[in-house]
Amino acid sequence: MGNILGTGVSGLNAAQANLLTTSHNITNVDTSGYSRQQVIQSTNISQSTGAGFIGNGVNVTTVKRLHNQFLTTQLLQVQSQSSQQAAHYNQISRIDNLLADPVAGLSPSLQDFFNGVNDVASNPSSVPSRQAMISNADSLVSRMHSLDHQLSEMHDGINAEIKNTVSEINSLTGQIAKLNHNIMLAEGSAAGQPANDLHDQRDELINQLSKFINTDVVKQRDGAYNVFIGTGQAVVVGTDVMPLKTIVSHDNPQELTIGINIGSKTIILPENQIQGGSLGGILSFRRESLHEAQNALGRIAISMAQTFNDQHRAGMDLNGNLGTDFFTVPQPQVLSSALNDPASNIAVDISNVNELTTSDYRFSYDGTNYSLTRLSDNNSVSTTTIPSAGSPLIMDGVRITGATINAYERFLIQPTINGAKNISVNISDTSKIAAALPVRTEAALSNAGSATISAGSINPLPLNPDLQQPVTITFHSPYDGQFDVTGTGAGLPAANLVYTAGTDISFNGWTVKIEGQPGAGDIFSIKPNNGGTADNRNALLLAQLQTKNSMANGTASFQEAYGQMVSLLGNKTRDLEVTSTVQANLVTQTKRSIEALSGVNLNEEAANLLRFQQAFQAASKVIEISSSLFDSILRIG
Repeated sequence: MGNILGTGVSGLNAAQANLLTTSHNITNVDTSGYSRQQVIQSTNISQSTGAGFIGNGVNVTTVKRLHNQFLTTQLLQVQSQSSQQAAHYNQISRIDNLLADPVAGLSPSLQDFFNGVNDVASNPSSVPSRQAMISNADSLVSRMHSLDHQLSEMHDGINAEIKNTVSEINSLTGQIAKLNHNIMLAEGSAAGQPANDLHDQRDELINQLSKFINTDVVKQRDGAYNVFIGTGQAVVVGTDVMPLKTIVSHDNPQELTIGINIGSKTIILPENQIQGGSLGGILSFRRESLHEAQNALGRIAISMAQTFNDQHRAGMDLNGNLGTDFFTVPQPQVLSSALNDPASNIAVDISNVNELTTSDYRFSYDGTNYSLTRLSDNNSVSTTTIPSAGSPLIMDGVRITGATINAYERFLIQPTINGAKNISVNISDTSKIAAALPVRTEAALSNAGSATISAGSINPLPLNPDLQQPVTITFHSPYDGQFDVTGTGAGLPAANLVYTAGTDISFNGWTVKIEGQPGAGDIFSIKPNNGGTADNRNALLLAQLQTKNSMANGTASFQEAYGQMVSLLGNKTRDLEVTSTVQANLVTQTKRSIEALSGVNLNEEAANLLRFQQAFQAASKVIEISSSLFDSILRIG
């Protein structure tokens, strides 16, 4: 009777455990990260009799969760990559929408400005045309300021997001370490039986952590997890936590970087080691896209301002004065490392706007070499002597002309970062627009030949101090194919020069051409352009700058450079959109695979309830029969 009763009780206990587990599954159907649990049973040791081995019922070995570690690890990887792609795409799409906007972008303002320049070229003495040119210039500068301001706001937003993300990561790693402790205590007191619900909670926290940063897990013998982020930096070891910390960058005080607290020390993590998750996404966006866009916009502003100024200074305004700077040209931003001596400094300027790139640069001194490094590809130029005005260190139009620097110090140079922010219009008086050229040419009325002289052009800056000194070209009489040049200036007077039709004649910073057949004693003169209010020659040259390839080493105009920038951003945005969609689909597929194994199916659990209810009832019947048999035996006695 005892064996029958024991067998029935074991069945009753097993059915009860199954019912409890099934109920637990059903009530947690909507619990995030919950893995379906299953009772594992085995038969009790059978009793040996002369008639053979007779069973002694069932034993509940353990309750396990249906969990696949391979799928869980795969989900961490694909989810981390998906979050990085999505974070980068969400940010870069804002820049793409901003710069590519046909109304709010830069292209319409550039077009309007040069339309105003063309209008002045058509009506050089018209005050309304000149005022429209200045107003359009103000609008162009205002548009650049607006675009730069919005990009700067994104930069500030990135700093705020880094702070919030680091706080979330530290909260999760702290909870993981606490669960490591609770799991070890629970399983230690339960003779090693798995604390399934605690394991699910820990896995869910790690799953959430992978959305913020790339996460790897190593399981210890005691059941605790060691958690590594990025490219292998430990943040949880057993019950110990190494929290992250936001730190102002030593190289750029305008940016936050990431450090990790190990004991009493804080170690700065190289930004390229922080991979995966939304944190990796926003850092890669800042490094690869935001800086690139702001530098590219600034390069256009600086190049346009300097190129326009150079041509404008070669002209003459309505007051008869040489042109001044039309725009204020922004200067490079130089940031001293926080580790430098406060007295250390360098002198930096732009030697050639045509050679500017969209990269930042680092100037450093290792005790022997002074190096200027392009950060986009780490190419560099160096010298063993201190750069000076007479012996500068130059790379991509960035020039170092002086340095007070100690060994192992460095400076961050951002040549174009503030270009769109700091550009301004330097002229408000319409009479100061230099639409005319400062010299004019004349042929004497007494000339007998058919030769003609061109209107002349001004040579590239710097302007010659004798530019407006009168100069006379006189052909020999009798005519022998030669001419003399008289006047004040370098190389003057010059005698017996051989005449070749159409060949440049250059003195005092101007160039003219004489074509045709001159006569004996023919005279041509180059004079100051006094009263040249209707002269539009310099305005025409200013208007031609719209289509002139004056950027990127002579390969692009201002409008083309902006179009290239928008195109590159658009292509990158499209690539990220596609890859982030593909990665999101992979995350969905992996979750479905996990759900198929670990998810709770209510139909299946409902069927299990009926099955285990019947098992419970059957075990109860065995106990009832055992009790009845025992009573029958007692009555016989």
